[in-house]
This record gives sequence, C-alpha cells and structure tokens, in this order.
Amino acid sequence: MPTKATPPAREPAREIARRAPVSIKAPTAIVSTSPLVAGSVLSIASLTLDDVSAILALASKLEKEDPLKRADRLAKRRIALLFYEASTRTRTSFELAAKGLGADTTLVSSLSSSIEKGETLKDTGLTLRALGAEAIILRHPSSGSASLLERETGLPVLNAGDGMHEHPSQALLDLRTILAHLRSSAQTVAADTLAGVTVTIVGDILHSRVARSNMLLLPRLGAKVILCGPPALLPELAITAGPGISIERDFAKALAQSTVVMMLRIQAERLAGLQLDLEEYKANYQLTETLLAKHAPEALVMHPGPIVRGLELTGEVADGPKSLILEQVHHGVAIRMALVLRALTGGRP
Repeated sequence: MPTKATPPAREPAREIARRAPVSIKAPTAIVSTSPLVAGSVLSIASLTLDDVSAILALASKLEKEDPLKRADRLAKRRIALLFYEASTRTRTSFELAAKGLGADTTLVSSLSSSIEKGETLKDTGLTLRALGAEAIILRHPSSGSASLLERETGLPVLNAGDGMHEHPSQALLDLRTILAHLRSSAQTVAADTLAGVTVTIVGDILHSRVARSNMLLLPRLGAKVILCGPPALLPELAITAGPGISIERDFAKALAQSTVVMMLRIQAERLAGLQLDLEEYKANYQLTETLLAKHAPEALVMHPGPIVRGLELTGEVADGPKSLILEQVHHGVAIRMALVLRALTGGRP
C-alpha cells in the first residue's frame, strides 16, 4: 500500500532499528492522525478530552437505552467492516454495536473478497462506497491505512487497528474499564482524573498498537505509565512517546508500583527476525499468582486479548478475582456503539 513518507515518520523507525539488538521491521510511515471527515477516529491523539468525555457519556447512555428505541437511531444505515486481519473481539463488538443501533452491516475480509485477487485498499474502499456504505470500520496490517482509506473515499473511518500504529477504540474501552473500578464510572474526564494511578504495560510494546494508543491517552488524564519488557520488545526510544512514561525492566519492581497491570500478547506473527527465547521471557515477564500476591496484591489485571494462557500470564491470573479481561470485552460494545453513532452523525451524539 503506497503511503507518503515524511521525515518525522521515518526517523523513529531508523532509531528503533539502530537501538534494538536484532533486526526489526519498521512500521509503514503514518499518513495522518487528524481526521478529514467528521466522525472519523484514526488516532486517540485526535480526540480532545472533551471528545473522550462525550464518547464515555454517550456509551453509558446507549448501554442503558431501551433496545427498541436504540435500534431506531441508525435504522437501515449501511456500515462496512473491512478486516484484513483476523479478529474476534474487535470485529464482533463493532458488528454488535452497529446492529444494536439498527444499522445494516457487511463484513469484508481479505480471504473472501477481491482483496485476495490483489485489489488495492483504495479500490476496495471506493467499491464499498459505491455499494452504499456510509462508514467503514477498518483493520489493516499497514500503519496509516485508516488515514489513506478516509482520504480516498471521503467516508468516516473508524480505525480498528492499523499495523503497528494505533487501536483507539481499545484505549477508550480500557479507560472505561479502569474508570468503572477506580473512579466510580466517571463519564467526564480531565487532566487529573487518573492522578495517582500507575498503569504498567508489559510485553511486546514495540509491535503493540494497543500499547501505543494507551500511552497516548492515559498520561493525558494524569496516569503514570510504566513500560516493562525485554529490550528486543521494548526499545529505550519508547519513553519519547510523551510525558508520564517510563521504562522498568525489572518486572517485580514494576509490579510493586502498579495500580493496573496490562499484559500484552506475544505476537508470533510479528516476531520474524527477533531472537526471543520464550522460556526466558516467561521466566522474567510472565504474570503469575505468586508474583501478583507478593508484589501487587491489589492491582487490577487487564489484557486486550487474545490471551495466550501459560505465556504472558497464567490461567489462574486470567480467571482470578483481579482480572478485568472479560469486563474489557463487555465495555467494548458500549464504546463502539458510541463511536459508530458518532461516525454517522458527523461527530455529534
């Protein structure tokens, strides 16, 4: 997918490659994070705190609304889900969200469409627009793909994960999950909403769009974010993402400071060329009941999924009393209803 590279987008990729001890494939240059179409969400950075507050409030309103009344909001409007990568949670929750608002949805995947024959993202998007799609929810392996699709189609685009760039709806549902436990489901956020809260993100930070969106959102609300992982998966450059972010290689020390521990999946599909010993990784960074009880007995445990039991965390932790993993999935539907409604109403509730 051709994108227009700019010097600021290229420099971090070169720096990461220089610092890492092994060969790393740099992400595709990002086209833009600022939406051209009202209602698009390409990056969490494009949302103001007022926008975030409005989305949280709308999510709660829609969740409580009578289902029959809610289904009239977007009755017979057309939304396309364009997924070039496998997905369970994100795809299903976006689809349930759209249908809960009364919209008609169609799913287009790379294995059951003309994409398999070599059709470009641009042409697939233009085809969907010609067929009557009024918004597109996109997951794609290339960073910047959501921005390109929005620019070429003129439709509102919701970024459901683009390469190693971002996953904004995941950051919003993660925030809603945290607020539900620590701030009594606050629906208005400000620069001090998460003051005193430390969120530790553990694992494959380098390749994680979930980590990147959370790193861009949580510090804006006053949270401290600690990144934890081996150098191959967490280059020192990560601390330049913004204020409020630090690196701690020692998992036990990171846990001892944590209010929330967000574990990340080791993404086998993105580890080509990395000399990573999984047994060594487990010994140093796997979250177990013993570690949790010793260093952070009150910490909440999160994971964007899919979890790999016995790798990044044990089954006992995933199913334990501090696990919010399934709550994250639950909050995803409400957040994505708000985003879908916002997309088709020009950015307004």
